[in-house]
Amino acid sequence: MPIEQGHGRVITIIAVGFLELDGVLLGLAGLWRGKWGLLATGAGLALAGGFVLLYWHRHRKRLEEIAAARLEVGGEAQALQRLVSSER
Repeated sequence: MPIEQGHGRVITIIAVGFLELDGVLLGLAGLWRGKWGLLATGAGLALAGGFVLLYWHRHRKRLEEIAAARLEVGGEAQALQRLVSSER
């Protein structure tokens, strides 16, 4: 695992944690004070944390697909290089 992936994972988890914590705290403050705006904002932040996790997972799958495609193209390029060098 490259270092960048580890840092990205930590940053994503921290960001989701802050979104969820802010959402819960704003939601509780909205319930206690009877402010529906705070409650809605808290729910929105909690929902945003879920979307961050969902899209992060999707992004990681896409990066794996790109890495596999790069390996495949690299193999094809080497085969073409061998073919061209054998014809000389």
